[in-house]
Amino acid sequence: MLPGQLHASMAVLLAIALVFTAFAVPSATARPDEKNPVVVLDTSMGAIAIELYPDKAPITVANFLKYVDEGFYDNLIFHRVIPGFMIQGGGMDEKLNEKRERVHARIKNESSNGLTNAKGTIAMARTSDPNSATCQFFINHADNSRLDTAGGGYTVFGKVIDGMDVVEKIAKVETTSKYPHENVPVQAVVIKTAKRKDKK
Repeated sequence: MLPGQLHASMAVLLAIALVFTAFAVPSATARPDEKNPVVVLDTSMGAIAIELYPDKAPITVANFLKYVDEGFYDNLIFHRVIPGFMIQGGGMDEKLNEKRERVHARIKNESSNGLTNAKGTIAMARTSDPNSATCQFFINHADNSRLDTAGGGYTVFGKVIDGMDVVEKIAKVETTSKYPHENVPVQAVVIKTAKRKDKK
């Protein structure tokens, strides 16, 4: 192959590579959309930053942010931890007393929004009634796509963008049963504060 032909071939290969790069799927470390709100849960085991998706789950995101802005989640705990499944919080204090003051009305289920319960996503906890979510939420510790439709579906409304290592640590804590609750951390995992992250 002549030098001129070699350069031409390399140019073609480079052009093809650039095309594939342009259409590559964003990596897990891609920066969040600056339009989306980010909430930071400062826990006793570290901080977890969560990007919310109001375009996909407007009712759920507005509800969650209302609780955040009111300081509702401050000093509550992750009261249910199941490794390989999820960590759940946002409704009880260290003595497992359910917080009932300032709990808002139940919200409409938005589980058919195209988002899936993949590892690292945040979704609303609820009763057997699909439209019963209020304040409690969970962070998936595995790919739980079955929850997308189970019993009417569990609404995903955001994803952990920083602090997944903290989620992993929480998922590994020792748990016990404290009637009537199961999978309760022996050492309380406290949400010290839940605040919106300031945009730069």
